[in-house]
Amino acid sequence: MRKAALHNLGCKVNYYETEAMTQLLEKSGYEIVEFSEKADVYIVNTCSVTNMADRKSRQMLHKAKSKNPEAVVVATGCYVQTATEKIKEDLSIDIIVGNNKKKDIVEILDNFFEKKENLHVIDINHTEEYENLEISTVTEHTRAHMKIQDGCNNFCSYCIIPYARGRIRSRKMDNIKKEMVRLAESGFCEIVLTGINLGFYKDGNDTLIDVIEMADGIDGIERIRLGSIDPEIITEEFVSRLKKVKKICPHFHLSLQSGCDSVLKAMNRHYTTSEYLEKCRMLRQVFHNPAITTDIIVGFPGESQSDFETTVAFAKEVGFAQLHVFKYSKRNGTVAAKMPNQIEEKEKSKRSEVLIQAGLELTKKYREGFVGKKETVLFEEVKNIDGREYYVGHTKNYIEVAIESKEDVSGKILKVEIKDFINHEIMLATR
Repeated sequence: MRKAALHNLGCKVNYYETEAMTQLLEKSGYEIVEFSEKADVYIVNTCSVTNMADRKSRQMLHKAKSKNPEAVVVATGCYVQTATEKIKEDLSIDIIVGNNKKKDIVEILDNFFEKKENLHVIDINHTEEYENLEISTVTEHTRAHMKIQDGCNNFCSYCIIPYARGRIRSRKMDNIKKEMVRLAESGFCEIVLTGINLGFYKDGNDTLIDVIEMADGIDGIERIRLGSIDPEIITEEFVSRLKKVKKICPHFHLSLQSGCDSVLKAMNRHYTTSEYLEKCRMLRQVFHNPAITTDIIVGFPGESQSDFETTVAFAKEVGFAQLHVFKYSKRNGTVAAKMPNQIEEKEKSKRSEVLIQAGLELTKKYREGFVGKKETVLFEEVKNIDGREYYVGHTKNYIEVAIESKEDVSGKILKVEIKDFINHEIMLATR
């Protein structure tokens, strides 16, 4: 029995694909061990969203080979797609697997062990068809991420992902339903729908809202949560149908990237700040105090100090529940990499700190509104906080909540009363 260790970098889609590859290997007889252990096969599912992600991907591949020089090191994921020639020259890598070939990981390894070739480069071209990878369980015991869409057609000027993932393609509805039923039967009560550009899911006449409505009717699934979506998906029809979905979590990660119209235009984002604000209003009309979270890039080429201050003011106007702040990362092969007026790293860091602080204040303000309220929480794990053990989970709005309990409440959905903050990330509650 060979031992295999897998390491995931990057997004929830990568996370899902790593889980799927793990299960394929387990079914074929591999013993799955921690990445820190000695293994016969190391698989690194890489990321390429930033230069830092590229660097981490290389580091993990080299770390794998250093753990066991005799092991087979497999590189897959987006870094493989965007730096193919560089990877081919990396002596620490034995097998290269394109994003569209992850489902064939067992056969690829079988062929390698049979032929004993020094380097086995797998076709890295994209396909127009959705490449099915499936899971029946996940390492998390309460929440299951489900990939239903791949690829992106947007070509935002800063983003390399369309080149790494290819064009939009979607999973068949019947295939999604079968996996949801399996996961529900395995005890998972929350499903998180994910994709590279989730809002553009389409199977025939079915769109994302049809997937959500289908999930709402599956016994055992108690919560449906959405991954990141672009504001274009929020329409009157979408919202009017969404409000009838009993199991939907009122937590919407609505991608923004900048709160300044001129910067949004340079980014090739297809909305204005006023349109974005209207989408938030639509959601708040039908959901009581929903958590609207977002990503913002600071230091985009040509972003002036005034543009940045406009973004900070807009974030406060929207009243986000949480901000994910990223410094612009220059990606070779993208339009933005060739733009004039690139911002210095020092200035990007300065702006990042300002926006992060503003985001923390917004998060505190949003969560303060839940003090004294009763909310349902899906408890996931035990955490040690300041020397005391708590059961920790999330509300539907994705507020992290902790309770003290002699009873094991992992995997249970309980109604609790939120009392106060333990720290800036977690709130204390009682049953």
